[in-house]
Amino acid sequence: MGAPIRVAVAGAAGRMGATVCGAVEGATGMELTGRADPALDTTLADVLPEADVVVDFTRPDTALENALQCVRAGVHVVIGTTGFDVEPLRAEHGANVFIAPNFAIGAVLMMQFAAQAAEHFPKAEIIELHHDRKLDAPSGTAARTADLMRPAMDADVPIHSVRLPGLVAHQEVIFGGLEETLTIRHDSLGRQSFMPGVLLAVRRVASLTSSPLIGLEHLL
Repeated sequence: MGAPIRVAVAGAAGRMGATVCGAVEGATGMELTGRADPALDTTLADVLPEADVVVDFTRPDTALENALQCVRAGVHVVIGTTGFDVEPLRAEHGANVFIAPNFAIGAVLMMQFAAQAAEHFPKAEIIELHHDRKLDAPSGTAARTADLMRPAMDADVPIHSVRLPGLVAHQEVIFGGLEETLTIRHDSLGRQSFMPGVLLAVRRVASLTSSPLIGLEHLL
């Protein structure tokens, strides 16, 4: 067995970040080497020297700069933050960047099923529902789903965003046809639902053949 993958987490004091820290600590072949968060008085620069991979669950206004800092330091980065422009990362080649709008396996399957159904229905709309602390709307998952559906649809795919306490992450895609409808829905009932996908990305990011790579479906 080789050396464990050294993992640092940006946004470690947040709910997702704290869940990622726990998952890494419990995973085989990984070592949690740093927690970066203003609430912990630690910066990304503090944890980079001891990391092979950084997992970023921060904010849309900081994720890009964090990723650039990681890549320029030769550290791979796995990003779960959405709502920022990834184009500046295409010019960086010091390390790999993997971005997933959603790390839940079921959500990835939901997006794939929606893309398949789009070939058979004339219209569809997306409703995405998240907790009231989520900053971006529409969600990255909804935007990605619409992108996957759009080539097969004759019409645009409207997205409706709901932000309420009590929710985690939920999405349904409703298709309408001749006297019938089809609804494809996915529900994340807790943040642990994202952890298998996060750990998969941590294990695979160093071996990516293109960067940045967007979408967990590429790793399944």
